[in-house]
Amino acid sequence: MTSARSRAHMERHRTDRIGWLRAAVLGANDGIVSTASLVAGVAAAHASHGSILTTAIAGLVAGAMSMAAGEYVSVHSQADTETADLERERVELRTDPAAEHRELAAIYVRRGLDASLAREVAQQLMAHDALGAHAHDELGISTVLSARPVQAALASAGSFAAGALLPLLVVLLAPGEWLLPWLCASTLVFLAGLGALAARAGGAGMWTGALRVTFWGALALGITWGVGSLFGAAV
Repeated sequence: MTSARSRAHMERHRTDRIGWLRAAVLGANDGIVSTASLVAGVAAAHASHGSILTTAIAGLVAGAMSMAAGEYVSVHSQADTETADLERERVELRTDPAAEHRELAAIYVRRGLDASLAREVAQQLMAHDALGAHAHDELGISTVLSARPVQAALASAGSFAAGALLPLLVVLLAPGEWLLPWLCASTLVFLAGLGALAARAGGAGMWTGALRVTFWGALALGITWGVGSLFGAAV
């Protein structure tokens, strides 16, 4: 009979979520806040319901494309930097492996190993995968945290569209004279839920996450509403 101690020790970590979670939370938050703020600003300027609806749809489409393009470009820049650094390490390993061994051993000494053990560890790791050892321990590049531009772009665009769809549905369903109160109340509820969900997925406190996201969303909503009211009164 296999005992509990002999079973493989399995741990679940949240670092493998960092890439997509950051992009998804940013996209959904931006989708809710920017679309709701646009609608609030236009509605506060006494625009027609048709104009408000068009604004919400245009904000969803334009925002999703902007998020995808911006995320892809920024994350691809990170990927390009990682590729360049890895190529430099590959050349240095080929031309001066002894110096690279000393460099890796010095890293392990700084982490607490004695010099002889550090040299032995560096030697064994480089014999197994020299480039992988330097990528992880010298450059800080890992398979979990490495840049994935397409994944980040799709996560941002999809989550933005999902977030923007919520205020769009409010525009479609809310009575005309109650549009702004419904929009503001529902937006704060959406943001609080998003903040709590993101915090739970990341292992943080749900109340803190909810309050943080809701505060900044409410600030953006209030400022845009104020600007719309100002320009609407001036027309």
